[in-house]
Amino acid sequence: MDASSLNDLLSSPEVQAFASGFPVMVLHLGVTLGLLILGALIYALLTPWREIALIRDGNPAAAVAFAGVLLGLAIPLAVSLSVSTSVRDVALWGVATLVLQLLAFRIVDLILTGLPQRIQDGEISAAVLLVGAKLATALILSAALTG
Repeated sequence: MDASSLNDLLSSPEVQAFASGFPVMVLHLGVTLGLLILGALIYALLTPWREIALIRDGNPAAAVAFAGVLLGLAIPLAVSLSVSTSVRDVALWGVATLVLQLLAFRIVDLILTGLPQRIQDGEISAAVLLVGAKLATALILSAALTG
C-alpha cells in the first residue's frame, strides 16, 4: 500500500466517523459500566442477605440471585444507553433507570417474603424465582424507556 492509498483510506468517511465516534462510545460505555457497578453495590447494601459472602462460601442460590440482579440492572441500562444521545443523557437516564430498578427490586424482595432465608439456605428454586421476577421488571422498565 503506497502513501497515497493510505492517505485515501485514512481520510475516508468511514475512518473519520470511527475516529470521531470511538472516544464517545468508550465514554458512554464507561459511564454505563460505572452505573452498573454502582447499582450492584447499592443493591448489595440494601438486601437483607450478603450475596457476595454467600457466593464466596459456595452458595449457588446466592450466585444465581446475584447474577439475576446484574442482568436485571444491565438490561434497562443497555436500553438507556441505546436511546441516549450524549454523556449527560446517558448519566441522567442511567441514574433514573437504576433508581427505578432498585425500587422495583426492593418491592419484589418484599412481595416474595421468605426468599432471603431460602437463598441463604442454598435453595436454587427460590433464586430462580427471584431472578425471573427481577428480569421481568427489567424488561418492563426497558420497554417503558423506549416509549
